[in-house]
Amino acid sequence: MKFQLHTKETAPADAQPLLDKSLNEFGVIPNLHAVLAEAPAVLEAYQELHQLFQKASFNTEELTVVWQTINIEHQCHYCIPAHTAIAHMMKVDSAITDALRSHTELPTNKLQLLHLTTLALVRNRGKLSSDEQTAFFEAGYENRQLLEIVLGVSQKIISNYTNHLAQTPIDEAFKKFV
Repeated sequence: MKFQLHTKETAPADAQPLLDKSLNEFGVIPNLHAVLAEAPAVLEAYQELHQLFQKASFNTEELTVVWQTINIEHQCHYCIPAHTAIAHMMKVDSAITDALRSHTELPTNKLQLLHLTTLALVRNRGKLSSDEQTAFFEAGYENRQLLEIVLGVSQKIISNYTNHLAQTPIDEAFKKFV
């Protein structure tokens, strides 16, 4: 069954204030949010996780590394260009998004270790070897950041899996980042 791109008029009543929130934040209803509106609790969870992850101790470069590492590993056709656009809006150096997308080394060892740790957590379902943990901590990260990666993974599972199921069309604003 095909997923609907909801508008405020077609969305379930519980989703309408959540779509207002999307409109206020982005100026439009992103197609991902339009799909998630079908299940208001899921849209609310996604919005809340997105806001909470942005409050993590990571800077904008690190947020981008975590988001895009997960998006690329999950091969999310929608989130890769969307988060490239978001990184651009956050003024993150395009060398970071380019490296992630081309599977090449990131500009700093610390960002590379964040990428490798995030990738290991995703691939190994939350398990890290002691060597992986040691490398992460030696890069200057702490347990807090490990838990914050889990928060980022939680957010991205909602969006990446939804986009796979719904084959969410890419918003016009993100198409130039495909």
